[in-house]
Amino acid sequence: MKKLLALISVVLLSVATMSARDKVYRDASVLPAQAQQTLKKNFPKASVNRVVVDQNLFGTKDYEVVLSNGAEIEFNKDGEWKEVDCGHQAVPQGFVLAPIRTYIQKNHKNKSIVKIDKDSNDYDVELNDGTELKFDRAGNFLRYDD
Repeated sequence: MKKLLALISVVLLSVATMSARDKVYRDASVLPAQAQQTLKKNFPKASVNRVVVDQNLFGTKDYEVVLSNGAEIEFNKDGEWKEVDCGHQAVPQGFVLAPIRTYIQKNHKNKSIVKIDKDSNDYDVELNDGTELKFDRAGNFLRYDD
């Protein structure tokens, strides 16, 4: 009986692992339409180097896009952006709420946002000097992060 349970566990784990594999593509056509439009609007001169489609066990997909300029953008299953990481370059203005831009311009002169992460509650922002800030969903400053 123990051997049977162990065998069933191994088979289920193997099936789960195989079904959750990432798939890699070389063009943006696998992305939802909203994600494709976001890329065209905010990165018109960059081409897609790689799209990683992460399909989890529940059938939903997440997408990670790497562009020719080094920027990395993560999208959810609906094509809404979740995170934009531009390395040492400034994140395009289209990803940053006006109140966040205003706060950065006023309180961090000559600094630029190089990474922004959006979740259901807030925005995490990283500046080119390594400073990390947190804003609420309306773009109001909350605090500095470590």
